[in-house]
Amino acid sequence: MDSGLYAACAGLISRTQALDTIANNLANTSTVGFRASHNVFRSILAKTGNTALSALNQDANDYGVLSGTQLDTTQGALVNTNNPLDFAMEGPGYFAVETAAGTEFTRGGNFRVSPKGELITASGDPVMGDNGPITIVGQPVSVSTDGTISVNGAISGRLKMVEFPSGVALQSAGGTYYTAPAGTAVAATSSQVRQGMLESSNVNPVTSVVEMMTAQREVEAMRRVITMFSTEIDKTAAQELPKVG
Repeated sequence: MDSGLYAACAGLISRTQALDTIANNLANTSTVGFRASHNVFRSILAKTGNTALSALNQDANDYGVLSGTQLDTTQGALVNTNNPLDFAMEGPGYFAVETAAGTEFTRGGNFRVSPKGELITASGDPVMGDNGPITIVGQPVSVSTDGTISVNGAISGRLKMVEFPSGVALQSAGGTYYTAPAGTAVAATSSQVRQGMLESSNVNPVTSVVEMMTAQREVEAMRRVITMFSTEIDKTAAQELPKVG
């Protein structure tokens, strides 16, 4: 009975955590440059000290838990905006951004110019160029596919565009910002900038709604199982305790 109760509790916790991830994806279906996260599960085997478990006990004590999330790097749809300060990244690259926490990366190219004349993100953080923050004074602003920014025909700088080798796991830093292990970012070679366009969120709302409904049903199932075990434990205790002494 204990094994069943522990398994139900582990299942309830993992599916509740999964619901949080799915809800966050759905909340960002309209967020520019947002990349969905998918839940990754693993199993843990409960053991008592160094005691070897039989095959039956291993099956009964193998619990599924949420080990984390994995970023979906699928390209979102590119949408025309005709705003000269909207930049979409086509390919696997990211824009580099300087935040209070250090350098972070984003696909959200809905930029603007600060009162100081710096190119900044929607959150107000400087967008980095090859030689630091990019200054934009005047207009018209044009951007080539390699990220070179020109204002009225004069080059103002080049966007710092980076890519990550296969196997490097980016972590969400909140919103559309992501972080990566130090030293893993390399200069982009397979990406291009599209001016006057933005990348939509790559969240599939239909799939996410189905995932949420499934997870909710599993949460309710685990709650019913826990209630059943609790009832049985209470019943056993009520029957056995009077026999003590």
